[in-house]
Amino acid sequence: MRAKEVTNRRVLAIALPIVLSNATVPILGAVDTGVIGQLGQAAPIGAVGIGAVILASIYWMFGFLRMGTSGLVAQAHGAGDDVEVGAHLLRALAIAFAAGFSLILLHPMLFAGAFMLAPASDEVETLARQYLSIRIWGAPATIALYAITGWLIAMERTRDVLLLQLLQNGLNVALDIWFVLGLGWGVGGVAAATLIAELSGLALGLWFCRDALRAARRQAGLFARKRLARLARVNSDIMIRSVLLQGSFTTFMFMAAGQGDVTLAANQVLLQFLEITAYALDGFAFSAETLVGQAVGARRSDLVRRSVRVSSGWAVGGAVLLGVVFALFGPAIIDLLTTSEPVRADAKQYLPWLALAPLIGIASWMLDGVFIGATLTAQMRRAMFEAVAIYVVALMILPQLWGNHGLWAALMVLNATRALTMLRFYPLAEQAARPVAAAS
Repeated sequence: MRAKEVTNRRVLAIALPIVLSNATVPILGAVDTGVIGQLGQAAPIGAVGIGAVILASIYWMFGFLRMGTSGLVAQAHGAGDDVEVGAHLLRALAIAFAAGFSLILLHPMLFAGAFMLAPASDEVETLARQYLSIRIWGAPATIALYAITGWLIAMERTRDVLLLQLLQNGLNVALDIWFVLGLGWGVGGVAAATLIAELSGLALGLWFCRDALRAARRQAGLFARKRLARLARVNSDIMIRSVLLQGSFTTFMFMAAGQGDVTLAANQVLLQFLEITAYALDGFAFSAETLVGQAVGARRSDLVRRSVRVSSGWAVGGAVLLGVVFALFGPAIIDLLTTSEPVRADAKQYLPWLALAPLIGIASWMLDGVFIGATLTAQMRRAMFEAVAIYVVALMILPQLWGNHGLWAALMVLNATRALTMLRFYPLAEQAARPVAAAS
């Protein structure tokens, strides 16, 4: 068993590289848009935008590999089982490559369906299909990187996660500029730059994990039914939970559309505040995943408590800071995000909800990390069903009473009830970390 003391320094060593890594993500999207925008035509910008959204929506379905791998690997690492540490990664990579190559085979049908749901002009659709026909070859790499990222987080190697992001995004930016502005490849150049960056990221990620993958080859029964069943259970629970969560946000946007164009635009601006919150606080939830998972593997319930307390302390501090920043500087941020005076005025009406959002949401985000680390995924799924049921009731009542204020109130209800429904299962996390002899 491995059982190291949980300190503030250790939590920050896990969390801060994730925060920096997240900060590079919106930069890449801005560069993609900026470079293709230099062509001086609307259609290429729209094509890259819609193509990126289609792929992101497809790849999002496999995000469970990041979380599932993180929890399982952290527990194996905490238990000192180096062979299983690599075996969990190898199994996840097998799923990732199978999924990626399946997407390559099925992509004509998938893309046809996507354009039926989101029709575009003939010119935009033609360019978007060109973009997608290149990018789809990166599907195995992109999905595999979810598993590799989860493995690195579980092993407390978040600096390597940051290096992966810097390599991918830096290479992508450089190739964007060369292929589009230098060689004149247009939309195809943006796609080719991203594909090369994805494949390069996969190569570096596999190199980071090389020792663990070598050790995994010594595992007897690597794909034994019992091990695969556990992997399937954990990942399917997370996937269902994620679908429910995404569906809740999608419903929020659909209902916002009923409030009018100005309010819809204002809500879209305000959702950027939630993205900033996620980017800033994700690292602390990831630290909880890692440290709780290792504590469960080491059979140290005291370290579970310590991990939750220290990680959450930093997370709450970050949430308070963000709430204050949004309250004081939110109007200026809104003015930066839009030049439309009606949208600015409308967004500022609802800004207090965004100042409260980090404080209301932090408990649910941290408990997600705790439950993933302890692999209490069935409980997380069950709690999400219950929270969504209450959210649906709130959506039926609050917007009718208070309009868009009621809509934001319902979203706060979702986050609060997610925390409350998970909290009652928290003792199971400590119970999972008790020594086997003591539990029997």
